[in-house]
Formats: sequence, structure tokens, C-alpha cells
Amino acid sequence: MIRRMVTNPIPQFPAGFLWGVSTSAHQIEGAADEREPSVWDVFTAEPGRVKDGSTAAVACDSYHRYPEDVALLAGLGVDAYRFSVSWPRVNSADGLDHYDHLVDALCAAGVRPVVTLFHWDLPVTLDWLERDTASRFAEYVSAVAERLGDRVTKWITLNEPAEHTLLGHALGVHAPGRRLMFDALPVAHHQLLAHGLAVRALRAAGAGDIGIANSHGPTWPASEKPEDMEAAEFYDVLLNRLFSDPLLLGRYPEGIGELMPGDAEADLKVIAEPIDWYGINYYAPTKVGAPLGAEIEFGGLSLPAGLPFSVREIEGRPVTDFGWPVVPEALTELLTGFRERYGDRLPPLVITENGCSYEGVDDQERIAYLDGHIRALHRAIEAGVDVRGYFVWSLLDNFEWAEGCARRFGLVHTDYETLDRTPKASYAWLRDLLRAQR
Repeated sequence: MIRRMVTNPIPQFPAGFLWGVSTSAHQIEGAADEREPSVWDVFTAEPGRVKDGSTAAVACDSYHRYPEDVALLAGLGVDAYRFSVSWPRVNSADGLDHYDHLVDALCAAGVRPVVTLFHWDLPVTLDWLERDTASRFAEYVSAVAERLGDRVTKWITLNEPAEHTLLGHALGVHAPGRRLMFDALPVAHHQLLAHGLAVRALRAAGAGDIGIANSHGPTWPASEKPEDMEAAEFYDVLLNRLFSDPLLLGRYPEGIGELMPGDAEADLKVIAEPIDWYGINYYAPTKVGAPLGAEIEFGGLSLPAGLPFSVREIEGRPVTDFGWPVVPEALTELLTGFRERYGDRLPPLVITENGCSYEGVDDQERIAYLDGHIRALHRAIEAGVDVRGYFVWSLLDNFEWAEGCARRFGLVHTDYETLDRTPKASYAWLRDLLRAQR
């Protein structure tokens, strides 16, 4: 394999730009027997659900080894660490103590804690099909804010409600494993409602600097044929605008609102509570065409026949070990497109996730990937897009959901037998980049 060393300096970003890395509780914490179960515990216990048969019962054991991880963050020199709080852990006795200690350790190391309040690990007693879950979420958020709000000054309500809806409830390949197809739309609505209620709960607790982390990517039609253009537009509404229009415009895309449960009009006033910034998780664009009438394998997923679109291969591009195309310039396209679509309704942006799966500790491919995407982000800023921060996914190799431990997104290698952490070449590269930015 040809390895490309990155040598050209990356341009300087604006003063105050926030550099960070991201993780999530279920993927790194372990200590599953020291908290209530989540829907992911139930899902991974079912044979065949996870490709390598692993679970997150131990994962990286960051629950017990967080001092090592904080030391890695300090050595990396990031401004901020985005981690999630586990709702099932908070529901357990003394569950918030862990996050108290983690936040204290981060503050002592000079690393700003950025808290994600929901990253897919729903308590088993709750269900996003039920409207009441949104209210329960707001109560949980209030408890977290009361405990941590004196030190945490940047908050994320939800992570990727689109994927949690599509993969967990429509296609059944993530927890809780339902295959509801378009009957999963209430899950999307209730998560968005939960976001709005959480914003209100955080404001009531005196918290500020509140955002959300939505996944987005450009949708490219497979051709200019009307049927491909129509399929791409539908896909774009479903995966992108369904989760950004209500938040930023206070309305669902045309034809969607009437499919939502309850009084959608009244709920939209809550969903569109003003936020301080908007988070985008970006990995790749998607090429979409008319249905092909057969099941499709794409990016590790089997998409069933019967969908009103099909996902096609983006040819002529390198791919990650996960099979995702590497298209840095699509990040510039996405960000400038957001500014054009939402105009003055668009708050400042933060890239809350961007990363790739590659094997090996000498991970030159990851370095090339990050280099290309950081440059693409800089071009968007030069074009006038207000982007305030960038978070790499992820600090550690971790439990990658239905892929198990088979995909490695980390700047730091995790040995799942010994739990030893080994910084990769990309860790040193990012450390040097951050030093050069200061």
C-alpha cells in the first residue's frame, strides 16, 4: 500500500477556534454491571446482532481508566473533550459521581468538557416511540445540569437522531432492532421534541452554549434522470432536512409534518428553541438513485428492497476500511450549502465528529484523511461560513456499534485484551498540528 506523508502546513484557523476529540459513553466506558441496562445491552446480547460477536460490557474500560484517557488528552493538546453521559448510569445509584470526577480531571488538565446528553444508549425502560420519553429526557437533563453545570459550559442535547431513527427503528440494524420502516417517523419527532425540552431545561438550570450534533452529508444524484433526481431529493429530506429544518426553520419539510404524531405545530415551537450553535457530524457524501428493486449492500449495511431510493457507489475515490468514500471537498460543499439554505437562521457551526476507520498504529491513511478534511473546513471558513470548532472522531478505538470491535476510528490504539492504550502516528500528527495553530 502506498503511504502518503502530509508535509504542507495547514493554514491558520481563526483565533479562539475550538479543537477537540469525541467519544461516547457506551462505546468506551465498559463497567456495564455498574449501571442500569440500556437498549444496546439487550441488542448486543442477541446472537448475530454484532458482526464480531463482541459487546460493550468492558469496551475500553474508560469508566475505571479515565485518568489515563485524560492524560492522553492533555498530551494531545486539545482544547476540548466531547464525551457523553450515560442515561442508564445516571439512573443508577451514585451514577453521576463518575462524571463529577471526570469533569474535575478534565478541568485540572486544562481540557474543556463538552457533554453530550444522549448518544443512543437509552434506558431499557424507555421507548422513543412514546411521547413521554421526551419529558423523561428533560428531567434527566435537569439532574445532569444541576450536578455538572458549574464546570461544564458547552452542551450537546442529542447525537445523530437521524441514525438512531433509521438504523435502530426503521432498518433494525442498531438497537433496539426494530424494522418499522416509515412507521419509525414518531421516533424522529420525539427525539426532536426531547431536544427542545432539553434546551429549555438547560436554560432553566443556568446553562448556556447549547447545541446539537446532527449527521449530515451532501446527497449526489446518480444521474440527471428525473427518477434519480427525485430519489436523491427524497433521501436528502429524510436524512438531512428532516432533522435540520425543524430546528432551524421551525417547520418540517413539505409533506412530512402531517405524518408526525400529536400536535406537530405546537411541538415545533419547542423543537425550534434557539440554540447557540449547530453541530455537524460529517463522514462522506451519498450518491443516490432510483430504486433498483433488490437489497443493496452499502457501507456495511444491507438496505432492503422497497425503499424509494437506492444508494450507489461513489466511484474513483479511495475508501476507508469501513468502505466509506473519502471526499474531503464534500465537507466544503456541505457547509457552504447549509449557509445558502438557512441564511441568517443558521447559528455558528461546529464539526462535532469527523474521522475514519483504518487499521494499524502507523496510520498514515488517517493522517491524510484528517489533513484533507481540515483543509476543506478551512476553505469553507474562507468562503464565509461561521465555523467555530472541529472534533475528531475518536480519541480511542472503541466498540463501534453493530460492527463491534472490528472498526478502529481512534487516534489511540486500544488492545482489547490488555486494555493498553498506544498513541498512533495520527495522534502525534494532530498534536503537532495543534501546536502549530497556537
